[in-house]
Amino acid sequence: MASTLFTNARIVDGTAPETGAPVSVLVEGGTIREVGKSVTSAKAKVVDLKGKTLMPGLIDAHVHVVAGVADLGKNALLPDSLVTARSFVIMREMLLRGFTTVRDVGGADFGLKQATEEGHFPTPRLVISGKALSQTGGHADFRGRYDDRAAVTDRHRLGALGRICDGLDQVRRAAREEMKGGADFIKIMANGGCASPTDPIHFLGFSVSELEAIVEEAKMAGTYVSAHVYTDEAIRRCVEAGVHSLEHCNLIQAETAKLAASKGAVAVPTLVTYDKLVSDGPKLGFPPDSVAKVDIVRSAGMESLAIMKKAGLAMAYGSDLLGEMHRYQSEEFVIRGRALPAHEVIASATHIAAKLLKLEGKIGTVAAGAHADLIVVDGDPLKDLSLLTRQGKHMPLIMKGGAFVKRASLN
Repeated sequence: MASTLFTNARIVDGTAPETGAPVSVLVEGGTIREVGKSVTSAKAKVVDLKGKTLMPGLIDAHVHVVAGVADLGKNALLPDSLVTARSFVIMREMLLRGFTTVRDVGGADFGLKQATEEGHFPTPRLVISGKALSQTGGHADFRGRYDDRAAVTDRHRLGALGRICDGLDQVRRAAREEMKGGADFIKIMANGGCASPTDPIHFLGFSVSELEAIVEEAKMAGTYVSAHVYTDEAIRRCVEAGVHSLEHCNLIQAETAKLAASKGAVAVPTLVTYDKLVSDGPKLGFPPDSVAKVDIVRSAGMESLAIMKKAGLAMAYGSDLLGEMHRYQSEEFVIRGRALPAHEVIASATHIAAKLLKLEGKIGTVAAGAHADLIVVDGDPLKDLSLLTRQGKHMPLIMKGGAFVKRASLN
């Protein structure tokens, strides 16, 4: 069992606005065994960090690892073999940016998750929802206005982010099938969206009784529901129905944010995707009609951060990027840093996200008993969040499960 002792490490984990005094961190196998000022080990290989920043591996709570193409309708038609190959490239690049855990909120299946756990490929830990649930004409229905083919209700290609279900019986069955298939939680499309062709942003997805039925199914399985939502009305009806994870939330208002906070819900803003859909989307195949919808939610994004912070609504980190735009995954740190203190932004990608993923104490922390998912950063990200960007340029060391996936020299 390999052991590593990091010495002279200044921990940054989002729990404090400043770095603490240097400590040592002992890793044995895939687990952090001890953290303290006087940790020693006779058998461990010593890595002197010389006062550099040591962070828990980052967590992105809103990704689509199967989205190798920006046009999601086209992505859904690709063969599973091609989608699989591309997804492992996408995940490897996420890992090399320091994201050691990601939560896929529509698309990835248990086969992909099992492949990541077998350890033959360099990937983050993968938490999945399976296929997102959408009503006919909702955010996962990419058939278009003139496509009258029947919706696929049985086998779904890996490249499809969601599946269509209508009515209480269908939504219950779909939720049960996703959980039977290995989903860690259930994702629903409860509002119109930018990427889909026939649902304006103001559209509400699913009836209240359908929302409540899906939430009940998730609770019976010991998990929760995550919802794609933008408008204040859509967010409120989801919160009232018992939805726990609120994706995007660009148009949330103060009273709804307070209600969500009182219910213990968690928001997952994804501001970077709107900037990149406007700048890069058209040349990467994102449909023009979809680009036109982006501005409806883009301009309100920064204001939503202030509203949710004031309400005390917890916010986890999310990026929600597609195709070649995945490379901007870390830019969300800088965008949020314009409205929030740096340690709160970092917290969104560490202990807050860990709690949302039901892995509190195992990821998102540098503490005894946690997985040895660690990154070393040149400089202090509490003073400069851009150190977490640039494709891991400022991360000389990245460790997942006690094994180095990147190890450059420490200057």
